Amino acid sequence: MSRPASLLARLAAAGGLLLAAFAPAAAEPVTIRIGYAAIGVDNRPYAEGTSAATARAGNYVEDAFAGNPDIKVEWYFFKGAGPAVNEAIANGQLDFAYQGDLPSIIGRANGLKTKLLLASGAHKPTYIAAPLNSGLTGIKDLKGRKVAVQLGTNNHLAFAKILKAYGVSERDLQIVNMDSASANAALASGDIDAAVGDTTLITLAEKKIAKIVYTTKGDDPRLGRYAHVLVTEAFEKAHPDLTQKVTTAFVKAAHWSSEEPNREALIALWGKSGTSTSVLTEFFSGETLKYRNTPLIDDLFIDQYTQAAAQSKAFGLLRRDVDLTGWFDTSYLNTALKELKLEGYWTPYGADGKPLGS
Repeated sequence: MSRPASLLARLAAAGGLLLAAFAPAAAEPVTIRIGYAAIGVDNRPYAEGTSAATARAGNYVEDAFAGNPDIKVEWYFFKGAGPAVNEAIANGQLDFAYQGDLPSIIGRANGLKTKLLLASGAHKPTYIAAPLNSGLTGIKDLKGRKVAVQLGTNNHLAFAKILKAYGVSERDLQIVNMDSASANAALASGDIDAAVGDTTLITLAEKKIAKIVYTTKGDDPRLGRYAHVLVTEAFEKAHPDLTQKVTTAFVKAAHWSSEEPNREALIALWGKSGTSTSVLTEFFSGETLKYRNTPLIDDLFIDQYTQAAAQSKAFGLLRRDVDLTGWFDTSYLNTALKELKLEGYWTPYGADGKPLGS
């Protein structure tokens, strides 16, 4: 090679190295792992009754990353509910999760590093059912009876609050730890006197196998169940941009789930879980979709979690105090509300359970 040609070759090579040095690095593939503290009928990978369930069934999170081959979304559903979600978070197997108040508080007390991003299923009612031929008619009739509830879940905490409100102690009952499927079977066979739950109990009542003897629906809203979508601190710190996109996707799902013209379509979508549309219709009867599907972390939500932390220790569900400082991170929610022009769409509630400004 002649000297000028050799020089040109060296310059070209050097230029290529410079371009490579200043070229943007290829994005690292990321798998977003979302856990859900419930599972559909016959272990279907769907749920119902919350905006998070809508996000899953309607592919809202997947759609947020459509066209980006470096982002993969995976959903995991847990028969073991909240306690099983805690175990998965502790093992580094999840980045986001839908979970109830009590298990997430227990997780925080045990050192799990998470942030609560938005409410989902924040006003879900709790039901108590008894065998069809039972003489039980209300909460006070539960004294001395064998009652099934899945311990460590938000149903457990709601049940403790209900008992206290009606002057009954857990010591007055025979508490049996059962998941919903086991409780349903025991209720149908008469092996227990009552069970705590929601749509599965409505299903038994619809089939004339059991009867509903109490529901928090229409009672003090502070007796209901509270749940949320959370993110692990590790994922949020590493991927604030992805955390925002996921949060915005959940808020979009909450908005669609809150529009009354969508009620029939919403219930049909949740039917992917295997729960019948008639049961879901009853589950949401008498309440607005906006109330049931609000994503707001309002004064009622924060107060209920604060009270839940204190009550969990008082009820013997926790052995230590838990500090909630910095746990509620509404920055991603507020950005999503502004971006989607949904500021003021949902009604915030005060700690007294009443709409603010009413």
